[in-house]
Parts: sequence; structure tokens; C-alpha cells
Amino acid sequence: MTSRTPLAVAASAGACALALGAAVPATAAPADEQDKAMVSVFHGIPGMTVDVYANGDELLGDFKPGTVTGPQALDAGTYDIQIFEAGRGPDGAAALQKEIKVPEGANATVAAHLDADGEPRLTTFVNDVSQVDAGGARLTVRHVAAAPAVDVRAGGQPVFTGLENPEEDTAEVDAGTVSADVVLAGTDTVAIGPADLDLKEGTNNVVYAWGSAEDKNLALATQTLSGMESAPNAVGAGGNGAAVTPDSSGQWPAWAAAAGAVTVTGVLVARRVAGRRV
Repeated sequence: MTSRTPLAVAASAGACALALGAAVPATAAPADEQDKAMVSVFHGIPGMTVDVYANGDELLGDFKPGTVTGPQALDAGTYDIQIFEAGRGPDGAAALQKEIKVPEGANATVAAHLDADGEPRLTTFVNDVSQVDAGGARLTVRHVAAAPAVDVRAGGQPVFTGLENPEEDTAEVDAGTVSADVVLAGTDTVAIGPADLDLKEGTNNVVYAWGSAEDKNLALATQTLSGMESAPNAVGAGGNGAAVTPDSSGQWPAWAAAAGAVTVTGVLVARRVAGRRV
């Protein structure tokens, strides 16, 4: 069991590839899928609706920016991923193409996003689906935006610092409501937020900071992975996840003019993992 250290103020929240279907309610993976990989999709390229192909077959059509799909059980192996502007594939030139290796038993999210210089890229992240302490949740922040390094703040104090594209950082917190903002590293200049997150017990809440600072369309999107409760009757880790969005647009407000107050119900664990990506 990991020990958690109380925080008087709040903790805070701060990537495309193969998976079918929209986000779905969290459930345990069937027994015959236990040895397969669970792969989700995040689309973080602003202003581009896309079609996603794997090994020449269409997997996703009209996939809109800021969307996270639910995880799909896939056989282990190597997939040739091609991403086209919607309606232009597979005979046209791909906007993005990359071979993605899917290891047996992995839980991963492949994200189409902008790099720090604003160029499209594909990044594969490994999702931490290990158990969390009773009453706790996991918070993961992924920087996949065309923007400089950022700090994730809690009550005006940095919790995750110097996060660069395409890095991530993770910590455990008490389950509950989190209100957070993201600032330019080492400053009080708010980049995104403040915004609220509902961190449920036994979940990994993955927050993507995506978009472009230059185009002033930075936003957050959240992926929730469930089944990490440490209680005796908890569902096994690696269950499905769902996209969580704060409003009908599927994203929170972009660059804000000034810092906002942030509070978190909870405590932050000392254990953090940075840069866990394939």
C-alpha cells in the first residue's frame, strides 16, 4: 500500500490509432480478452476531422478533434496506422502514418496530436491500470499540445512541473472533485482552466492538454480508465475507459487571461511516474 500525504490545497489536472466505437461505460474485459491488448484512441489535432485506417482497413470514420474512444481488445502484433483527412483516404496522401506495436496484455492509448512545433505526430502512451489504495484515484497529465513546458497547479502551487510535449506525469489522489489549472512553466500565466474533474474511486483519470498555443485553442480532454479498486470485490484492472467531457463541445475553455482559484479535495501520493510512453 502506498502512503498518501495530505495536501491543504487541491491537486490538479493538467496522444490517433486503433480502436473502434465511441466511449462506453466502464466494464471488466471478458475472460477471452484477458491476453489481448486494450487500445484506445485520442484525437488531438485541432481543426481536422479524420478517418483512421489500420493495415489498410478503416477503423474510425469522421473522427473529431478532442475525442477519446473507449478501449478495444486487439490481438498483439504490429499495425500500420494511417490517418487521412475525412473522405480523402485510402488513395490519397496520409496526413500521418506510423507502425504501432501492440504487445500482449498491454493497456495503451495512441494519440494523434501536435508536437511542440505544431507538426502532427503519433504517440503511444502506456496506461497505468495497477491498483490504487481504497478511497483513492489516479491522476495522469499528458502534454500533447503545440505549447511550451507547463506546470500543473494546485491552489497556486505547482504539483507537476516542467512537463514538456509529449511527456506525462502521474500521481495518486483521494477520490473526489478536483478544480485545476495549467500554467506556463515557472510562471503564473494560465494556459488552460480552471476546470473541474470528478475523480472516482479506483479510476485512472488521464487528462490531455492539447491544441495550439499560437492558435489560441488549447483545451483539455479526459479519458477515464476504471477497475483499479483495491477492495476485495473490485473489478480487475484494465477495464474499459470512457471519454469524459465537461460540455457539449467536448473540451474546456482555451487560454485564459488570468489565473483562477483552484482547490482539490484530497491528498497527493509521493509516487509519480514521468515520461511513460512507448
